[in-house]
Amino acid sequence: MAPQTVGRICYNNVAWRACRIFLIAYLVLLLVMMYLENSLLYFPMKFPEGNWTPRITVEDAWFTAVDGTKIHGWFVPHEQPRAVILFCHGNGGNITHRGDVIRELRNRLGAAVLIFDYRGYGKSEGKPNEPGVLADARAARSWLARKTGATESQIVLMGESLGGAVAVDLATDGARALILENTFSSIPDVAAHHYPWVPVRLLMRTRFNSAVNIRSYHGPLYQSHGDRDSIVPFKFAKRLFDAANEPKQFLVLEGADHNDPHSPHYYDKLREFLGGLP
Repeated sequence: MAPQTVGRICYNNVAWRACRIFLIAYLVLLLVMMYLENSLLYFPMKFPEGNWTPRITVEDAWFTAVDGTKIHGWFVPHEQPRAVILFCHGNGGNITHRGDVIRELRNRLGAAVLIFDYRGYGKSEGKPNEPGVLADARAARSWLARKTGATESQIVLMGESLGGAVAVDLATDGARALILENTFSSIPDVAAHHYPWVPVRLLMRTRFNSAVNIRSYHGPLYQSHGDRDSIVPFKFAKRLFDAANEPKQFLVLEGADHNDPHSPHYYDKLREFLGGLP
């Protein structure tokens, strides 16, 4: 056999072995990511992490999801609320990290507010997953309706980031209004942006397909998003907004990243929106 032929065979064998090792490693990585999907999506902080003495009067709220999981939240009362708001927070931390938000909603907007921790967050039991988180939110809405005497369809649903997807899902049952902050069209959309080398649209179990769900909501929508958002790119917010029915408003938060605090201007615009509700 000619030396050139032997060289080609050796090269081909080495290349095939290298390719096979790469493919096996890639498949193993995909399996690990599939197994750890919830850990890559939810970043809960359990009690006692956080500041559990907020600078506003709150009442502890306890309720039970349909599967028996005990959920904890804070209720912020108001003597004459212009709105009753259920606030669904994002995928990190717990309710204590939104103390400034609920204080602004109460004092600046004149709202009664319930904020709650999904299962696995704060003092809530269990571990988070999509069906469980949605069940927790429905239990929270039911508790808030009983507490305030409002019907569930009279409650304003408000969600930030992943909580926006939770609020959209609830809104398919009806709501007085829907308020979304820095949220997305679907979880696979965002995951595909951050992991373009992974076929996430085929592999992910978690969907939170808000761009589809929001088509079933026909009430007022107020959506805002930072145009410098590095976690949920602006285009996914616009995709969700474009899928929504009228009446709807969109506020561009100029220069804002995903977790930047809101300015007084944001709350002023939100107050105008609530003041214009039927």
